[in-house]
Amino acid sequence: MVVGVLQSRSLLRRIYNCSPAHIIYCKYTMDAVESAKKSAAYLAVDNHIKENFRVGIGSGSTVVYAVQRLAERVQKEGLKVTCVPTSFQARELIVKNKLVLSDLEITPELDVAIDGADEADALLTLIKGGGGCLLQEKIVAAAAKEFVVIADYRKDSTSLGEQWSKGVPIEVVPMAYRPVQMKIESQLGGEAILRQAKAKAGPLVTDNGNFILDWVFKTPAKDWKNINQQIVMIPGVVETGLFVDMAKKAYFGMQDGSVKERQII
Repeated sequence: MVVGVLQSRSLLRRIYNCSPAHIIYCKYTMDAVESAKKSAAYLAVDNHIKENFRVGIGSGSTVVYAVQRLAERVQKEGLKVTCVPTSFQARELIVKNKLVLSDLEITPELDVAIDGADEADALLTLIKGGGGCLLQEKIVAAAAKEFVVIADYRKDSTSLGEQWSKGVPIEVVPMAYRPVQMKIESQLGGEAILRQAKAKAGPLVTDNGNFILDWVFKTPAKDWKNINQQIVMIPGVVETGLFVDMAKKAYFGMQDGSVKERQII
């Protein structure tokens, strides 16, 4: 037991940079965040997935709980659903939980897509792509009749940039990353940073074989739709992590165990 506690403390220090005096606080915060993610994911799955639905499965840590809840409902209720993944991670989650796996070639129209977000503003404009899956996430979301966002309280903002400081992910063709980088910085200001891989030397490579630039903007834009269009028009840009006018409903798990809902009509 003592060894387990020591290992837990060591892990917290490494991951969360906690000093010994703050280990208990860090552990509490970590538990609260995970509980919030789970609450949001479970409620969204219960409210938006019905019999014979074709479901887009997003990527990231909050989606893990959504797939978990979906698998529970399939087992307990005999619910029949077909799942389309947005990434290799999502595909593995679907297979691991023994759900029916499909793709957009076989199932091009979806009833609902459920995914997380790095940040959502008051109008449910999203920044996504912190996990590097923004292109496939946007394709799947666009194929769905309804796009539902699940997140914890840290992702809820009045305007983009309040909570998320790592910028807007932009997927680019590798050979074009430098000219795209220069054009973004000259046209929009801020800094477009080539994202580096964590487990290998060099840049991160997406599931589609592309690079990612993280555009760290100085001030929030008043018209994200126009900004998104401006970036997409730069030759070499594949897609952006700005999801504008796509999400209609969001669930934010709160610290007290409740779930805050936001709907755009």
